[in-house]
Amino acid sequence: MNNASLLPLIILLIPLCAAPVLLALPERSAGLRTAINLGAALVKVLLVAWLSWKVSQGVIYDLRWTVLPGLDLNLQADPLAILFIALSAVLWLITTVYAVGYLEKGPHRARFFGFFSLCVAATVGIALAGNLFTFLLFYEMLTLATYPLVIHYGTAAALRAGRIYLIYTLGGGLVLLLGTLGLWVLAGSTDFVPGGILEGVAEDTPLAAQLLFAVLIIGLGVKAAMVPLHSWLPVAMVAPAPVSALLHAVAVVKAGAFGIIRVVYEVYGIETAQALGLTTALAVLAAITILYGSIRALGQDDIKRRLAWSTVSQVSYIALGVALASPIAAMGALAHLIHQGIMKITLFMVAGNLAEGLGIKQVSRMNGVGLIMPGSMAAFTLAALGMIGLPPLAGFVSKWYLAAGGLDAGQGWVIPLLLGSSLLNAAYFLPMLHRAWFRQPDAAPQDAPVRRPIGWMLAAPPTATAALVLVAGGLANAPFSPLEWTRFIVTLEYSAEAF
Repeated sequence: MNNASLLPLIILLIPLCAAPVLLALPERSAGLRTAINLGAALVKVLLVAWLSWKVSQGVIYDLRWTVLPGLDLNLQADPLAILFIALSAVLWLITTVYAVGYLEKGPHRARFFGFFSLCVAATVGIALAGNLFTFLLFYEMLTLATYPLVIHYGTAAALRAGRIYLIYTLGGGLVLLLGTLGLWVLAGSTDFVPGGILEGVAEDTPLAAQLLFAVLIIGLGVKAAMVPLHSWLPVAMVAPAPVSALLHAVAVVKAGAFGIIRVVYEVYGIETAQALGLTTALAVLAAITILYGSIRALGQDDIKRRLAWSTVSQVSYIALGVALASPIAAMGALAHLIHQGIMKITLFMVAGNLAEGLGIKQVSRMNGVGLIMPGSMAAFTLAALGMIGLPPLAGFVSKWYLAAGGLDAGQGWVIPLLLGSSLLNAAYFLPMLHRAWFRQPDAAPQDAPVRRPIGWMLAAPPTATAALVLVAGGLANAPFSPLEWTRFIVTLEYSAEAF
């Protein structure tokens, strides 16, 4: 059933229109700024919920504006778009509450929340993009919108991180532009279509299709932080905690991973990608990234840098699941898009609470923090155990389906890879939990920051997302759970026989 409703456009315009208003507000208008932030985020959640319901009932939203023959601006609300936009909507609301509590007494609040809203708008555009051309426009908008957030503090370290971030992400965007042009030339279109648009072209010009795939994965792999294009991510941890949470859980790295999903399933099609040997190459690259990121996380004393290297590893689970060319693995990959988001945003918000409330930014100084901040550290513990893959938490569900998908695809090497990765996860998370819960707090040195209680706007958000980690795992088979929605998507991307 077709529907020309403007609902997807309205959802996009909510954060896009809020941004200039927030940028223009005086710094002193804290109450109005908070009302606009929370109001826009709440309205977006409600509209996304309505959009999700309509799409689940078979309604198709497809808005097009022709730029050139075969090149359209296209917003399309399909089930895959709903998965990403729902993550964006829910975590935007939660992160907004956290960001207000974290930054409302700091400088440059209007600038921060204005670009924060632009970042969310770009993420919505990426989710709703119906072709690679539209995806590219919002992909580049995301780069430009997040740069002021990365350099928010204006320190030398922040400015250096911003330069590195721009070099990597603008370079990746340029490569993706070349890939978009190449796709337009080869296929005469850049549309995302279940089953892919390159099947006939790939049969006639396999080398060109393989080279194009490499270009597209390089362009997307930068934001997905795949080795060797990952170095910007740990450096960007100088940004405020809400920005780190946004980069890792909702926006930048997920944009890259989401683009890889679109390219494999809806530019090439899984069968064509397999026939060209592209899925094997992607699986190897993902496996290397998974292990390398975890190994590097082991040696980090800075809490946020340890979490950043964990992200390098964890996001590539998504690419791995896609590359295994199994519908079961695909469910694990798509579920991990959501599960990693709620786990990682919890970890970063708690890291921010430790820095704000206790002045603690290093793992080596976490002794006894569970006794001082039991609520925040309980949330951190749930998320960390989920990352390790402990049942019945969200991370276990993702890894279970990835492992089952590896066996289903005849790729038994995936089992030791996932086991090794989980052991490495345990090796860098469990010492943090041991310090927090089983050691006495250190005596504070004379020059230590004064401890101050954190307010509810800092305490409640990680508690809420930690609850989601438990619910997403424990109720994985419930209707409208992330896992069940991935089943809906996979039935569209794979034939009924394969599924």
